[in-house]
Amino acid sequence: MPGVNLCLRALAQRDPGGEADLADVLWLTTGRAVEERVLAGIDEKLARISWERVVLALEPRGGGAPSRPALLWRTAPAVLRARRALSSRGSQVMLGLGGFTCLPAVLAARSLGLPVALLEMNAANGSATRWLAPFAKQVFHAWRGTMPTREESDSEHGASHTFVGPPLSPEFDGREISVAEEAGARSELGFDPDRPLLLVLGGSQGATALNRFVRTHAPALVGSGVQILHQTGPGKLEEGCEKFTGYRAVEYVAPVHRALCAATLVLSRGGASTLAEIAASGRPAVVVPYPHHPDRHQERNAHELGEGVRVVSEERLSVSLRVEIERLCSSGSRGERERMSRALRAAVPVDASARLLSSLLELARKKTTRRAGGSA
Repeated sequence: MPGVNLCLRALAQRDPGGEADLADVLWLTTGRAVEERVLAGIDEKLARISWERVVLALEPRGGGAPSRPALLWRTAPAVLRARRALSSRGSQVMLGLGGFTCLPAVLAARSLGLPVALLEMNAANGSATRWLAPFAKQVFHAWRGTMPTREESDSEHGASHTFVGPPLSPEFDGREISVAEEAGARSELGFDPDRPLLLVLGGSQGATALNRFVRTHAPALVGSGVQILHQTGPGKLEEGCEKFTGYRAVEYVAPVHRALCAATLVLSRGGASTLAEIAASGRPAVVVPYPHHPDRHQERNAHELGEGVRVVSEERLSVSLRVEIERLCSSGSRGERERMSRALRAAVPVDASARLLSSLLELARKKTTRRAGGSA
């Protein structure tokens, strides 16, 4: 979901009428409420681009993951709906970002002869990438850890694999954030510009374990001089603390770039898009990966950032972590934070969106050229 928003925002920043310009975007979506929040204001940003969202109803009425039989049962009508939408928009290329909508979207695109590309956002190949790569012309990888080895590539047929990095919005340009800019951003957010700020990001849905840690230790952290901006997640403000001087809880941080500029240290989950934004901003971070994913992809995402982050298990959400956060935020750790920042900015390319879109446009052009030449 965040990857879609990042790609759309990158489209909005392209020069209209340029050599590599897109005129139309169709987004095949689940219709989740979180999508409305993440895409707030995107219509204005895409004013020059024709775009449409079409919901493919694959999830149970109450939400959550469908069972495999339920997914198969709902796939056929979803394929037909996706096929009609792709055909009516005159789409020329399809990008799959994983999730339940990917299967019917890819099948619909292939039935129309459209080239398919996949983007693997995490540092562990998800089900969509593993199952649908044989249907794709190209698989793009946000992290080097999912790139196949030469032997694996030689044994595969079909899709080619390309490392592009994680898509980033244009403001995440990899530049160094100065001390003066940090202080100014803290002041804009209503915090003391001269005191360190801990930014807590639990992902788009929040993280109860992080919320519990912050609720327990926020008074002591603020007492030690560390201010806190705490993203609790939608509907979870009660999991944070009551507002007091030096602490503020919000359901959702926006714009996240300015909050990252203000942060001395970030405490976060290990979602791929969040970590990419942390890295491009050069913000030292303590990452607590969600521990219950079978492939542990959040942990793998975090390890892709090397020396720029400290990876901590949920079992270590205790007084010892509070003391470590206080140490990392202290003036005596400035040199350590600077080293972490350099490692982070070196960990992700900042031109991934542009390279991804250029590759998609090239696939579309090749399809158009084949049609013009009368090829099947």
